[in-house]
Amino acid sequence: MAVFTEISDEDRNSIAAAYGMTSLSSVIGIADGDRETTYLFRTAEGEFIVTLFENGAEPLDLERAFATMETLNNSGIPCPKPTRTIDGDATFRAAGRLVAVVSFVSGSSTNDPTPGKCKSLGSLMARIHMTLQGGKKRSLNELPAGPLHGALIPSNVFFLGDDVSGVINFRLRHDDVLISEIADVLVGWASLPSGALEEQKARAILAGYESVRLLTEAETAALPAFVLASAASRYARANDKTYLLDAAIRAFESVIGAVVGKTEPSPA
Repeated sequence: MAVFTEISDEDRNSIAAAYGMTSLSSVIGIADGDRETTYLFRTAEGEFIVTLFENGAEPLDLERAFATMETLNNSGIPCPKPTRTIDGDATFRAAGRLVAVVSFVSGSSTNDPTPGKCKSLGSLMARIHMTLQGGKKRSLNELPAGPLHGALIPSNVFFLGDDVSGVINFRLRHDDVLISEIADVLVGWASLPSGALEEQKARAILAGYESVRLLTEAETAALPAFVLASAASRYARANDKTYLLDAAIRAFESVIGAVVGKTEPSPA
């Protein structure tokens, strides 16, 4: 269980009081990654995820993440609802750690997504891009640009059936060309052990995305190159340099097949 900071009864009560929680019935440590301590608080007001940040978190970063989640929540995009303190702050301090609280999101993550899940993910990604752009169209070198989630990896996306039930972790939100995140999602969700992309999953992601927002001609032309870069980065981070070039080229070649003559994927 990824709990690095044990909280005392006094800590639990101070967190509950700071966020206006009453009738705290249980506090359960959650195995959730390897960088923070996460608890589930069950209260009369509902269930909340309480995160104690072990390092690297700043109040301003979390305030920005909260503002992003509030924008998405207001647009009906499934993500945790930020919970502010009774004083309106995004963070609190307890047990010597910075604390942030959000609502509990149902569902589970997957490391083997169906094409149906991939299509739902693609649609969600496009909705995030469109919502965070707020109607302001920007471009960089002819490629549409704007705010990105920044970490749409399998552990940050939950599903109920084939539908996305929630996306979490907005701390890496940043601005870039939109196609860069599409490429990262294709590599992160549709890669085969060889490095090539599984065509049905790749097409499902693109079909889901374009059901909300159509790629421009410039984006379609640039996508293979961004996939090549994303795949190379992935294998480099994994220190798997032996097959890095071959795997990246396979990803590049397979995304061309997924882009050319895009069609609806078969039902999962």
